Amino acid sequence: MGAFLDTPKTDKYNEHGEGNGLHYAVACMQGWRMEMEDAHRALTGLDGGLADWSYFAVFDGHAGASVSAHSAEHLLECIMQTEEFKAEDVIKGIHSGFLSLDHKMRDLPQMCNGTDKSGSTVVCAFISPKNIYIANCGDSRAVLCRSGNPVFSTRDHKPGLPAEKERIQKAGGCVVIQRVNGLLAVSRALGDYEYKKVEGRGPCEQLVSPEPEIFVRERDNEQDEFLVLACDGIWDVMTNEALCNFIHSRLLITDDLEAVSNQVIDTCLYKGSRDNMSIVLITFPGAPKPSPEAKKKEAELDLFIERTIKDIVSQEEDKKDFEFMSLLHILMQHSIPNLPPGGGLPAKQKFIENVFRQECPNRADSIGIMYDFLQFN
Repeated sequence: MGAFLDTPKTDKYNEHGEGNGLHYAVACMQGWRMEMEDAHRALTGLDGGLADWSYFAVFDGHAGASVSAHSAEHLLECIMQTEEFKAEDVIKGIHSGFLSLDHKMRDLPQMCNGTDKSGSTVVCAFISPKNIYIANCGDSRAVLCRSGNPVFSTRDHKPGLPAEKERIQKAGGCVVIQRVNGLLAVSRALGDYEYKKVEGRGPCEQLVSPEPEIFVRERDNEQDEFLVLACDGIWDVMTNEALCNFIHSRLLITDDLEAVSNQVIDTCLYKGSRDNMSIVLITFPGAPKPSPEAKKKEAELDLFIERTIKDIVSQEEDKKDFEFMSLLHILMQHSIPNLPPGGGLPAKQKFIENVFRQECPNRADSIGIMYDFLQFN
């Protein structure tokens, strides 16, 4: 869980789609981790007479990718097959579906023989014509942006939360360095059966619980802008407010949701995220539309940055020894107006890299991700 690559894998997986008046995009990146353990699912139009419903989910695996991958494939069906969901009790159906899937996965061969000890957090959303049903289990998070502001967020299930800590202790465990038994950083997850062995206690009373926390928000077609589902690789370096501000500003420049989602992941990488990163971005009819004024301001920002870089390079006596890291240091000391809100200078690093390559082609090899050395805040 703690091992990292020497350089991050920045290739991205993307997909996008639309339906039921929604548009969505997915972006995933392995980043610095040794393997990609995230999974996701996105559907507009469900079976069983729910063609006007949509489903989106992000699964953040740990200690392996088995549980996240299996959950991505089967959670929706487990929920929709419950008697409660069929009876139109959506909240109880979601709750039962989570517990049912967690119970069924115990019988997978790799779980039975103990060779696979993986687990996965989950955040998912059912969007109906009238409501948004959001379920969270772990520290992946959903945030709803309305009128440019985060008006709702799920709560991260961390071992240090009083109710979580109490359950863990009653099950015979402890919370050390904000981890379950000093090892696991989340207190709710699917899988993680090593933490679900306490006899005489139900599935929701174990050291790690598979129980989702479920919320319902009534839709507002005029005010709702977008819903974000993302793993903690995003939230480790971006607050709810920062991410909403950043996405809102990018939607004023482009309606390409894949491009916006990729910009989020790249910005988080440059801000210092060391984890896998996955984001599902869903826009509602009230989402911002590209604006000529916003595009003009972005073009002016790019021109300002380009001129500033050229001025900096021109003042260097020996361009052959001028490194990209030095350029970033200098830019951080400059007052650059109209940087993307919530993103700041990291949101423009790709553009900065391109200008540096043009101005200092012999030093292009000095471009890299300076995670430990540079902190963009």
